[in-house]
Amino acid sequence: MREQQLQDILRHMPAGVATLQGPELRYGFVNDAMQAVLGSPITEGQSVMEQPGIIPADLLDVMQQVYQRGQPYIAKAYCLPLADNNDGTTAPQRYYDVALEPVREGGSQVTGLLLFAMDVTGQEEARQRTHELAIETRRLDTRLRVLTETVPQITFTVDAAGTYEYVSPQWHYFTGQPTTADLNIIWPLLIHPDDRLRVLYQTEAARSAGVGWSYEYRLRRHDGQYRWMLSRALPELHAPDKAVFWHGALTEIHDQRELAEVLRRGEAELRFLADSIPELIWTATAEGFIDYYNKYSGEYSGLSGEELGPAGWISLLSPAEQAGAARRWIHSVATGESYEGLYRMRRHDGRYRWHIIRARQLTDARGLRWFGACTDVDDQHRLRQVLQTQYDELARTNRDLDTFVYTASHDLKQPLLNLRGLFDELRRTASFNDPQEEEIVVMVDDALYQLDLTLQDLAATVQDQRGLSAPAEPLDLRSVTEEVLLGLRTQVQESGAVLELDFEQVPTLTYGRANLRSILHNLLSNALKFAHPERTPHVLLRSTLADSGNPILIVQDNGRGMILPEEPAPVFQPFTRQHPQIGGAGVGMYLVQRIISSRGGHLEVASVIDEGTTFIIHWFDALNA
Repeated sequence: MREQQLQDILRHMPAGVATLQGPELRYGFVNDAMQAVLGSPITEGQSVMEQPGIIPADLLDVMQQVYQRGQPYIAKAYCLPLADNNDGTTAPQRYYDVALEPVREGGSQVTGLLLFAMDVTGQEEARQRTHELAIETRRLDTRLRVLTETVPQITFTVDAAGTYEYVSPQWHYFTGQPTTADLNIIWPLLIHPDDRLRVLYQTEAARSAGVGWSYEYRLRRHDGQYRWMLSRALPELHAPDKAVFWHGALTEIHDQRELAEVLRRGEAELRFLADSIPELIWTATAEGFIDYYNKYSGEYSGLSGEELGPAGWISLLSPAEQAGAARRWIHSVATGESYEGLYRMRRHDGRYRWHIIRARQLTDARGLRWFGACTDVDDQHRLRQVLQTQYDELARTNRDLDTFVYTASHDLKQPLLNLRGLFDELRRTASFNDPQEEEIVVMVDDALYQLDLTLQDLAATVQDQRGLSAPAEPLDLRSVTEEVLLGLRTQVQESGAVLELDFEQVPTLTYGRANLRSILHNLLSNALKFAHPERTPHVLLRSTLADSGNPILIVQDNGRGMILPEEPAPVFQPFTRQHPQIGGAGVGMYLVQRIISSRGGHLEVASVIDEGTTFIIHWFDALNA
């Protein structure tokens, strides 16, 4: 009865139980769980050897050895291959803890084996998964360590008690401390004394609150220099949201901090400079709203920056000019074009003064901004108005004088002609009993001739004066010179002069036609007029380029020459003559010099008495080119 109860208990156990009897290991009792493990129907008295493949050969060999030696044996997580499913698919592997216990009768002789099989598939799969996860964790940990040890930052791990669990090799490279150094003792001592207490307090406060931290401090480098570092760390939370470790990094920011300090000092100096300038200095955002006024802006307007507002300088303008100035400012902001205008701006006493308002756009690392200034030019503007009025008055007076001179010279021609006619009639019909009659007649004739020549020169001077503003145009030098020579053909033929023209290097010149004709006429006529009495006149005209690249004209003759002043001074003055025995008014070369200088050039003269004179006309000075 008791044996039957025991079999019932064993039959319904979740673990497989079987008895194997005799050296052939024949099945005796086999419960249902063992039947499921073996997979094939087992009959009592059947030997385990009669069904090869149900129990693996290695397990059969172990069974026989346990039977022979009488020593129990347990195989952990042993994989027993199961038969394929009825649908032909492969059955999943199952793992069992297999125990072999020798059965003795009478206490000495082994008569059989007791076989136990406990299904531990779930535990084994979990163990294998755990093992795989451990391998993957080690792989990721190795990768993470490689990453943290190759980045330029110092990485570290601190536990809840503030003990350093890990620090990357960069810390040892930076501080010069050996790898055997105790981080918890050495690290605080390497912090700058002025930062140490603050860093220790902030770190402990963050650990106590279970939050991360971010602060800057100075850490001593291996060379003894303190460098600014940025320390950041975040907590690793374990359930229930309790921080266990803090993982962080140290980044050197010394250069960036010094640059920021330089920028801060530079900005402070610029603000000081802006506040010291007696002009309205302001800056505006990319949208055109003013966000800064210097100190003088408040002093000039009598308003604070808040009262001036984002468009304060426009509100200070004359009401009639505000709308136009605002439209121009909006256009500049939209297009990026520089802003400039002349407006009247109200001072704190209510008086409007003229200002030039300028603004330029600047783009840098901080973005796009506008920088502007309002410069007081009221005194200069009013002075310019006075000067303009005086200039207009002088110009009008000069025109009146020119008109008067031209009219006077023109009106005096008729009386001169009358005198000439009367003198000719008197010389033809009258006679004087005077031995000096012939000499007096010659003197009167010369005086009348000189007066006529003077009136002609005055009229020509006024005409040339009016032609100084003639428009410039491309001119062919040879063509204009031949036109001038055509008018001087009588003098050329009478003197037998030799004229040499060389315009190969610079054949054309952009100049006023009337001005160029007047210059050439005066120079060529003077070369013929002041020819040396003992030799045939020879005149050379040659155009070339100066060292500055500007065109020049060289006019050289072999005439009487002239005396030049030793000190630098204007060479020619009106009505000044060096050869009074030769007729002339002394205004021709004065006009030449005036025309050349009025168009941005200058005249050089080199001369030797009785050998000749060389004129070098620089049409345009290098500074004016």
